[in-house]
Amino acid sequence: MSYSPPSLAPGRGQATLLARANVGSWTKWEVGVRMRRMLLSGVVLAVAAVLVVVVSAGLGLDLESTALLGAALGAVVALVPDRSPSARLAGFAAGFVISWIGYVLRAGFLPDTTGGRAAATGVVVLLCVAVAAVSRNRLPLWTTLLGTAALTGAYEFTYAAAPPELPSTSVSTATTLLLNVAVGFLAASLVTPLGEGTTRAPRPRARGDEPTAPLAEMMTETSK
Repeated sequence: MSYSPPSLAPGRGQATLLARANVGSWTKWEVGVRMRRMLLSGVVLAVAAVLVVVVSAGLGLDLESTALLGAALGAVVALVPDRSPSARLAGFAAGFVISWIGYVLRAGFLPDTTGGRAAATGVVVLLCVAVAAVSRNRLPLWTTLLGTAALTGAYEFTYAAAPPELPSTSVSTATTLLLNVAVGFLAASLVTPLGEGTTRAPRPRARGDEPTAPLAEMMTETSK
């Protein structure tokens, strides 16, 4: 005795195929929108970074040293769809300040040795974790770490060359870096991706994902 798998009723099967086709077309449309938005964001960011370098060189603003770093980090803060933009900016700023505190510890309280640098690094990371914990993750950990990495990447070599000049060199580096971060953030925000706080169009629901008939009913139809 051979067994043939249960089949769906003609009307129900057509509805399932139609729903799946709708889901597929919606997915292709959404992917296309995301790709266009990503390309446009990249073009706008590239133009903004180039303008920063050109204008800085023409006016003697000395922004080109951190133009790419700052613009890229600002774009990351703008484009990652996690929490609100204000929360991402607040977390980035908190990490930026924490990194500066780490340099103050190294310059005034810790020896300029491997152990001193390791201790400062540990304190900075723990403070970033503490900010995320105290805020109940309203300020995501990645934003505070990103802010810490921003100042560290831009200022480490300058600090190592002259630790006693921390008050002046840190302010100048922070100013130029934050200006570039602002440019990158604003440029990327011109084309905001779909993320938290935005309204998505309703996705068609495939009926094929739901049970279409009880097992007993299908077995009865098969036996007939």
